[in-house]
Amino acid sequence: MIKIEGDRCHAALIDQLQPILAYDKGADYSAWKKEIREKLAQLLGDMPPLRPVSVQVEYERRMDGYTETRFVYESEENCLVPAYLLVPEGTEKYPVAVCLQGHSTGMHISLGIKKYEGDEKLFPSQTHALNAVKNGCAALVIEQRGMGERRSPLTLDDRFATSTALLLGRTIIGERVWDISRGIDALQYFAGVGAGLDLSRIVCLGNSGGGTATYYAAATDERISLAVVSCALCSYKDSIGAVYHCGCNYIPGALKWFDMGDLACLIAPRKLIVAAGEKDEIFPLQGVKKVMKTVGAVYDCEGASQNLRFIQTDKAHWFSHELIWPAIREML
Repeated sequence: MIKIEGDRCHAALIDQLQPILAYDKGADYSAWKKEIREKLAQLLGDMPPLRPVSVQVEYERRMDGYTETRFVYESEENCLVPAYLLVPEGTEKYPVAVCLQGHSTGMHISLGIKKYEGDEKLFPSQTHALNAVKNGCAALVIEQRGMGERRSPLTLDDRFATSTALLLGRTIIGERVWDISRGIDALQYFAGVGAGLDLSRIVCLGNSGGGTATYYAAATDERISLAVVSCALCSYKDSIGAVYHCGCNYIPGALKWFDMGDLACLIAPRKLIVAAGEKDEIFPLQGVKKVMKTVGAVYDCEGASQNLRFIQTDKAHWFSHELIWPAIREML
């Protein structure tokens, strides 16, 4: 019998493919960066024209050392995004950390709230909002499309939302990036009513799916001054092209044009922290190190090597908050 391997064709194509816009130190850097920006915007999919973001505050309450505001903003027509804003007590203006959960039961984990069995396993590693306040930042917590309160009742996860986005000429990662940018727009409302926010220092952070959204959001929104990408930045060939991943990681046609590390040119010279685990099986360390060579070269081209930090942990697919938050404080 002839051995049939169902993935052999795709695996061979991925192995042979050399992205058209791969970084080349001999090329015109500015022209290349412009091409990368245009191609990424095209591949992320069709999004509506910008319009003012409406904000509806549901409640505000005093907590231990900070104020918590629950609100909803409309990122596009018929698209309501639930969110929280935590602002430390005090009279100064605080940097804002945009806190993004990865694939989990939802954004409540960022607040240290247990809604479902097993949530507590992510405490305190991914109680991002509480950790932000402890480290002198305000926190914007956003429920990403297809997750938590925004899950589809048809699949109870993001699979249906991912597929229908493709049907519409969109990608769900493009939609998530859009929601993050509109969430940053919503911060203007709170700054306007006296919240102590320093909107010149916006951090975006997350692990896994949260790290992926962080990376693409920072590549498209220059208001993010520091991106913190944990267990997400890896070569496509070694991660989503070799290991089964959630569909939200895939951008149609991406590898034809660039690898994930090439997109760092859209973040540089702004600040970037990349964290990776030695035991991470779905974003393998060898793939991370491959793209970090490109990322490092890009930051050198920008004369901004001091704005790049790589953190290698002895963990697996895990947000090592005890290492990452000191790095955030230092880079802020």
